[in-house]
Amino acid sequence: MSRNTPADEPAVRVNAPTERTNDRTRDIDLLPTLDILQVLNAEDRTVPEAVGRALPELARAVDMAVTALRGGGRVHYVGAGTSGRLAVLDAAELIPTYNVPADWVVAHQAGGSGAFQKPVENAEDDTESGAAAMRSAVTSSDFVLGLTASGRTPYVLGALRAAREIGAGTALMSANPESAADAPADLAIAVDTGPEPIAGSTRMKAGTAQKLVLTSFSTAVMVRMGRTYSNLMVSLLATNAKLRGRTVGILREATNASEDDCADALGAAGGDLKTALVHLLTGADVERAAAALAVSDGQVREALRSLSG
Repeated sequence: MSRNTPADEPAVRVNAPTERTNDRTRDIDLLPTLDILQVLNAEDRTVPEAVGRALPELARAVDMAVTALRGGGRVHYVGAGTSGRLAVLDAAELIPTYNVPADWVVAHQAGGSGAFQKPVENAEDDTESGAAAMRSAVTSSDFVLGLTASGRTPYVLGALRAAREIGAGTALMSANPESAADAPADLAIAVDTGPEPIAGSTRMKAGTAQKLVLTSFSTAVMVRMGRTYSNLMVSLLATNAKLRGRTVGILREATNASEDDCADALGAAGGDLKTALVHLLTGADVERAAAALAVSDGQVREALRSLSG
């Protein structure tokens, strides 16, 4: 017996934009290699514009996520197949880049962690599995972002319905504007990438759009959460020689201090880049710099204002 309820939509509808035949790529199999690549590249160039048209909705999702994090909640990504793998990738990269707690952004993939390397295609049809993942991990303080090219993936829709019942904020990002009207979420982010170059191969334009959306979404959230100073990664976790060298470079860029002074400041701050930065910019000792950052919840500009006031 199926675990999906009759009310659930099928994972893919034939009339979904990504399933339609792309007139611009007909007979692509007759082209020489360079022409194939040029045709695919032309299709790829349409994706950023499609993402750009969805930025107002994406901005709302960023604000919802920031509200959740500032209230002690978490951000959850939910996806299947390519969507789930991109979600796992984005969540993992935030930890070293912005030195965020591992549970700030959590990715849930249909089929579990094993599906990252080996497809578990039927997992996306399991509505109850998506709902169960939310019931075991989500609170009313959280924000849940569902990712599905078709806008109809049962695993993702089941997760969003369960998250809404719990009281969490929810958003659905899809490449199917037709799914936005009845999306089981507080917010729909529809990125209309149109027919894929290879019909139905949503790892192509739809997947590229999801990568762009996720990268922009998480970066904007980190900026709003004070994990940067200007456009510098002042919260990064220096876990290898390259990143340790980068911390000194960031300090030099932000303060115009010498390499030796930056290295000394980092040493005095116990390796904490933000503390060293505030110390160098204000002249306050590292203890006062650290205290100002603690009061400002890690916001460098707030700490600078408090010490210069």
